[in-house]
Amino acid sequence: MPKLDGTHILERLTKRIEQLEAGDEIADKEIRSLLNDAQRAELDSAWEQQQQLRANKRARTEQEQQALGWKNKRQVRIEVLKAALASAWDGIEAEFERLKEQAEIRGAKIYFDTLNQALKDGKDKSVATNLANNAMTRAGLRRMDGQQVGQQGLTKRDREIRAMEDELLEKALSEMDDYEREQYELEQEYEKALRERGKKLGR
Repeated sequence: MPKLDGTHILERLTKRIEQLEAGDEIADKEIRSLLNDAQRAELDSAWEQQQQLRANKRARTEQEQQALGWKNKRQVRIEVLKAALASAWDGIEAEFERLKEQAEIRGAKIYFDTLNQALKDGKDKSVATNLANNAMTRAGLRRMDGQQVGQQGLTKRDREIRAMEDELLEKALSEMDDYEREQYELEQEYEKALRERGKKLGR
């Protein structure tokens, strides 16, 4: 089974919480598979505390149960999953950076492997460059020439990740002060200039 990245964890935690709140039955292994070791220990500890609470303090009515802090297994699971979801959101920017770096390494390999093969096949540099960029488009990665392409070539997963990236960027921009926004805009202009230079060199 492939290792889940941070974006998968967010989606699955959200889905499981919604299912539990709707009253669906979920196997214990499905819950535990989304938690790290510390979170699993927290889940076990929380349920053990509930069992001890029931053994030590009796309650006849629902009001008495609530007053004593009684929770059923579903409520304990929901609390732990919500805490795990909050933790996952806290680390999502770092996870996107990791995925971005991973994609850049993969993209560079696809680009240069395709470029070198095209040159070996006797293609001129311009054609070889286009073939390499097209290979990156098919892989759902950003092209080296900076050209924007439609999302029809992207997988559903790629489109979801891009949408989440856009959402995080929009949130970050809304929280920037004037100085930070100015620095961001300067950085965008610098990257645009680099892309333009890359296009000219590619010719």
